[in-house]
Amino acid sequence: MGRILALDYGSVRVGIAVTDPGQIISTGLTTIPNKELLVFLSDYVKKESVESIVVGEPKHEDNTPSQSAGAVDKFVETLKKKFPGLPIYRVDERYTSRMAFQAMIDGGMKKKDRRDKGMIDKISATIILQTFMEMKKNGFIHD
Repeated sequence: MGRILALDYGSVRVGIAVTDPGQIISTGLTTIPNKELLVFLSDYVKKESVESIVVGEPKHEDNTPSQSAGAVDKFVETLKKKFPGLPIYRVDERYTSRMAFQAMIDGGMKKKDRRDKGMIDKISATIILQTFMEMKKNGFIHD
C-alpha cells in the first residue's frame, strides 16, 4: 500500500495532505506556491510510494462548478500526463475552507495564526483526504 496525496489546488498556493503508508491517518503535509507544485510532486513521488492523488473539486452550493473549476480541470489533465500510472481522483471540496477555519478555532488556535491562509489550505487538503478515505472505506470509490 502506498500513500495517498490530497491537494487543495489554488491559483496562488496549494495545500497538501498525505496518508501514512497504511492509509490509516491523514496529515497536513505543507502548503507550497502553485508554480512549484509539479516539481514538488515529482520529487515526492520519487522518494515515497504514492498510490494515488486526490484533488479537491471546487463547486458552488448548487453543485455547479465554481469559477476556479476550469483551472483545476486543466491542472488535473496536466497531472494525468505527468503521472500516467497514478490514479487521480476528484472530491467535492465545498465547505472545506469553512471547516478548516472552524477546526482551527476548535483547536484553540490564536486569532493571529488563523489568518494564515496557507494553514487553512493545508487543513482543507486534510479534510479532502479524510473525505476521500471515508468514501473509499464505504465503497463509493473503487480502485
